[in-house]
Amino acid sequence: MISCKAQNNTETAEKDCFKTAADRTELYLPLLKDKTVTVVTNQTGLLKDKTHLVDFLVKNNIKIKSIFAPEHGFRGDADAGEHVKSGIDVKTGLPIVSLYGNNKKPTAGQLKGTDVILFDIQDVGVRFYTYISTLTYVMEAAAENNIEVIVLDRPNPHGGYIDGPVLKEQWKSFVGMHKVPVVYGLTIGEYGKMVNGEKWLKNGVTAKYTVVPMLGYHKLQRYGISERPSPNLPNEKSINLYPSLCFFEGTQVSVGRGTALPFQVYGSPWTKSFSYTFTPKPNYGAKDPFLNGKLCYGENLSNFPEDLRRLNLSWLLKAYKDYKNPQQNFFLTNLFFDKLAGSDDLRKQIMAGKTEEEIRRSWQKDLAEFEKIRAKYVMYEN
Repeated sequence: MISCKAQNNTETAEKDCFKTAADRTELYLPLLKDKTVTVVTNQTGLLKDKTHLVDFLVKNNIKIKSIFAPEHGFRGDADAGEHVKSGIDVKTGLPIVSLYGNNKKPTAGQLKGTDVILFDIQDVGVRFYTYISTLTYVMEAAAENNIEVIVLDRPNPHGGYIDGPVLKEQWKSFVGMHKVPVVYGLTIGEYGKMVNGEKWLKNGVTAKYTVVPMLGYHKLQRYGISERPSPNLPNEKSINLYPSLCFFEGTQVSVGRGTALPFQVYGSPWTKSFSYTFTPKPNYGAKDPFLNGKLCYGENLSNFPEDLRRLNLSWLLKAYKDYKNPQQNFFLTNLFFDKLAGSDDLRKQIMAGKTEEEIRRSWQKDLAEFEKIRAKYVMYEN
């Protein structure tokens, strides 16, 4: 366990002694000296003074071969699922390789000459948020090519608790690669330790893996984000609601992409009992948002109490009950909902009219089993 004992126990003192791994430069710069480094990062890879990690490394004469960028790109301005082009970083002249679309896993050619992969991305702590999938593929490629992986750890905005259905094997995809619950209560550094320790990489390979820990981090405490982790998670409120609202992405209900309140509202043209209305329109975070130009009836959750420490299924169940559209099923025909949920159980439970309590009870056995695995990899105190 890693902790930071401040002079007194006030929250301010705890926060004053907190540092992300990126700011513990004395721990990782020596590990990179005289090595050729590939950096996996995006707009969230910032030091406390807002310097980007890549710029800091260049300034400190670390030899960088290339930058790998996840979904949403290196500067973080691409839509979810949008094809992200590879290219050159204008500021440093370094090549950028996209780890999204058809190239989710680095190839041997892309890694040639690399001694160390340095990974620094702010995660959200939710199974279907794809940065943990990117980390998995990076670790797998590193293991296969005998390259070390160093993760600079960052806070999990959903740390300190686990919740939701656990993914079942046959529903594995890029939005859920491992048998973990929707909220798994590990930092991205701890998550990589679990993937390695449980031999979840392809063919049971293991990577040479190091986590540079945070200082003074506590799982139950909440730390502000310095930069939005993706275009449609602009603030703490959207991140807090994300695990509960993302299920709507597998339905005919909008989560507010194309509005000023993404992941803080939900609604559909076919849920007319709700009084709040909004109309999705193209914007910075959504070039062609779902239900573009259609008047949606739903609920505004932007004033919902901030720290929701469990999944709230009531919004999903309410919308399902209210949905009236003879032309289209509530659930998308591609059953993307099942990939998000990790099996077809939740969809079938909703269709069968199960209550939130009944649904939650059905998760408990799997959650207890997962907790035994998770406990082995926890590095920080609550």
